Amino acid sequence: MRKALRGFLSLAVLIGTVSATGASAGAATAAEPAAFRSAVSDSGTSTDIEDRILAIPGMSLIEEKPYTGYRYFVLNYTQPVDHRHPSKGTFQQRITLLHKDTSRPTVFFTSGYNVSTNPSRSEPTRIVDGNQVSLEYRFFTPSRPSPADWSKLDIWQAASDQHRVFTALKKIYSKNWLTTGGSKGGMTATYFERYYPKDMDGVVAYVAPNDVVDKEDSAYDRFLANVGTKECRDKLNGVQREALVRREPLEEKYQQYAADRGYTFTTVGSLDKAYEAVVLDYVWAFWQYSLLADCDSIPADARTAPDQAIWDSIDSISGFSAYTDQGLERYTPYYYQAGTQLGAPDIKQPWLGKLSRYGYQPPRSYVPRSIPMKAQPSVMRDIDNWVRHHASRMLYVYGQNDPWGAERFRLGAGARDSHVFTVPGGNHGSSVAGLPPAENATATAAILRWAGVAPAAVQADPAKAKPLAKFDAVLDKRDLTTEHRLGVRRP
Repeated sequence: MRKALRGFLSLAVLIGTVSATGASAGAATAAEPAAFRSAVSDSGTSTDIEDRILAIPGMSLIEEKPYTGYRYFVLNYTQPVDHRHPSKGTFQQRITLLHKDTSRPTVFFTSGYNVSTNPSRSEPTRIVDGNQVSLEYRFFTPSRPSPADWSKLDIWQAASDQHRVFTALKKIYSKNWLTTGGSKGGMTATYFERYYPKDMDGVVAYVAPNDVVDKEDSAYDRFLANVGTKECRDKLNGVQREALVRREPLEEKYQQYAADRGYTFTTVGSLDKAYEAVVLDYVWAFWQYSLLADCDSIPADARTAPDQAIWDSIDSISGFSAYTDQGLERYTPYYYQAGTQLGAPDIKQPWLGKLSRYGYQPPRSYVPRSIPMKAQPSVMRDIDNWVRHHASRMLYVYGQNDPWGAERFRLGAGARDSHVFTVPGGNHGSSVAGLPPAENATATAAILRWAGVAPAAVQADPAKAKPLAKFDAVLDKRDLTTEHRLGVRRP
């Protein structure tokens, strides 16, 4: 997964900073009614929500960040390294909690990567006007056991992390729960539902790849041969090809670029391998995070474009820092999972002819050799089979022009009250809001219904469904440009 991957992220949701100052936001929070600052305990007495949360064994407070209308906590939770053998060590897993009211539904969000410690709100949280619990994926720092036994990084262990957090917080947040995430986060939400199908009342998974047979990736090749327009594809292919034709002068530039920033290439093996990996990501990354209209920014005739124009186009879309040791380090847990359970694309790109020396390099190339890896091909087949035959109250949203959607989750005859929708012209940032009106209403109504907060008018006519909370420019902002700069080979 590529710079398009530098995620999935997470479809990881990256949020802007809070515009209000700490003092003014704190004053606004302090002005909230006592009912907001407190919750009723089981004994019927009024108890501050922070006290109730910190009364959970193993839960500790890192900090509270005030935000008007909410309370926002950054927390640590003590988790077993191995849920099958809880006595064999623990680690601290980072959690954030956007608290609105214990009488509202709760959305369990994960990006599948690190958790942001700034207040944010996923689309389902806004739709249901609820609380949001966000969990950092195990082995992403600082939520990494020490010493790190990498064999304990698998999708069942991660789902068990979520199950344990849910079980602890359900005693406080007793209304309906949904789980959600984008890209690797959507995959994570799916795996959680597969292993603990009784926990959640609904699943909303965005742009979630489903690589069932890792050795058969022709679906991606067919997708890239037809996505967008021929004019746009030809421009992208031309720049990518020219970057390999001009490998020598552009690698000289890359050498200086790396030296100026202290970048090294021990994990991938050489500057040459890193350079080619960035270039081979270029077409995929464009479609992952750009729109067809953005093709106007691509050099029209790559053969006559100056070296700097080729460099700038590749760097702005793929990012030359991606496969340096420093660029890879944060994402070692992802590449480990891609090479052991999740699978990863292997595309052909025939327009490059014999210019490629290494091809699309596998995840093993991006994980330090000191970490052992063993492929487990049966795991994704099990997940796919379960979704096809047992999906219940699950919603998948994909983007028409997003390469990750070439291999997606599909519903079979056994699925119940579940949907798969595609945003026309959409990329890896596709959401319910981008769906055509009828599908938007169907999806929104389902989310409200699963959360137990569908108004009577919506129950009578799903076409009337809309988010219960107003758009907040800070909480609901997703910065795809910043997320894009975080990496390409990751969903």
